[in-house]
Parts: sequence; structure tokens; C-alpha cells
Amino acid sequence: MSSPAAEFIVRPARADDVRGIREMLEPWVQRRILLGKDLVVLFESVQEFVVAEADGQLVGCGALHVMWEDLGEVRTLIVTDAWLHRGVGGAIVDRLEEGARALGLSRLFCLTFEVDFFARRGFEVIGEQVVDADVYSQLLRSPDEGIAEFLDLAHVKPNTLGNTRMLKHL
Repeated sequence: MSSPAAEFIVRPARADDVRGIREMLEPWVQRRILLGKDLVVLFESVQEFVVAEADGQLVGCGALHVMWEDLGEVRTLIVTDAWLHRGVGGAIVDRLEEGARALGLSRLFCLTFEVDFFARRGFEVIGEQVVDADVYSQLLRSPDEGIAEFLDLAHVKPNTLGNTRMLKHL
């Protein structure tokens, strides 16, 4: 007799999830696929995260970072190896999109190696100019490295080599 497929839920992250998020992130940092984040940065941004949980264990996460009045970014999207290709990543992105709409955002950005995954969800590869010159000049003032990646600034290029910039209109 086979056991039923394990179910998972996607929920807002809590402070006590942060160490688990960091554990999921670390192998991707070691492979130079995702940028590392200090534990304090993860705690400070816990409200941006949702997590996927199965049997009390974290099996995925993702964050929605607001960049501008109409623009957000999907960040730190991770699914554990055992849960790949089981709908976890798509469910996390769906939840982040719901959050983006609730915040009044009309566009979502991502910087990714997983072009096909995001393309299946309506994201399209973008060129250089995504925001007008005034917004660009405002965003330049942000100390956030993710904003610098979005703007494709030279000092972040070593961190983003091979990544594709993608955008979805909600």
C-alpha cells in the first residue's frame, strides 16, 4: 500500500522560521546561485517572506520586496531538493503575487537562472529600461543591493552574471 503524497501549505513567515530560511538559502549561496544574507537582514525582512511547510518542516520560501509604488521583486525563491517539481515554487509565487496585488503593485520583477519556470508564470525577459528616468534616479539612492541588481548597475554585475532579468504585469 502506497502512502499518500505529502501535502504542503504556504503561509506568512514568522520570526522563528528565519533560521530555517537561512538553512535553505545556504546551499544556494555556496553554489553562487543566490546571494548570501546575514541573519540580521533575514530577521529584518521576515515580513516579506512566505514559507512552504510540510509535516512541520520548511520546504520552500520566497520574499516579496517592494521597490517602487507599482513595482515589487520576487526574491529568495527556494524549494528544497526533495520538494522540487511538486508545485511548491509555483504556490509560493502565487502567494507572492497575491501579496503584490494587495499592496497595489502592478508589476513584479525577478532576477533568475530559472527562466522557464518564471516564463510559465507570465514573466517576460526584459531589457535595460524598465522605469522612467525620474524613478531610476530615485532608485539609485537606495542602499539595497537588490535595487542595484534591478537597475543593472556595474558594481553588482559579478553577482548577477548569467542571471536573466524578468518582469510580469499583474
